[in-house]
Amino acid sequence: MTRRRLGDDGSVVAEFAVAFPAIVLVLLLGLGVLGAGARHVRLQDAVADAARLAARGESSERVLAAVAAVGPGATAATHTEGELVCVTGSVRAGLPITLTATSCALAGGL
Repeated sequence: MTRRRLGDDGSVVAEFAVAFPAIVLVLLLGLGVLGAGARHVRLQDAVADAARLAARGESSERVLAAVAAVGPGATAATHTEGELVCVTGSVRAGLPITLTATSCALAGGL
């Protein structure tokens, strides 16, 4: 007859069950941050394009369309600072964060 030791049997499974939700949460948070960073880069590029369009005298609909291409809910506002035409765009990221970017171009530029 063999005697069974009471010891560490099953402790690895219990530790994994406790750690797994934390690992999943960290991975999801990391993916969310990477997605927000990528959306911010797209927003910055779109705002730069929109500023160049506005500086050339394009219609406001075309300027807004350049920023709206970033994603649903993207907004843009145009203002001037001396000889510069500036566009500020914003969009909600996947996280509860609003991303904002501003770019300026010389009025009448090509």
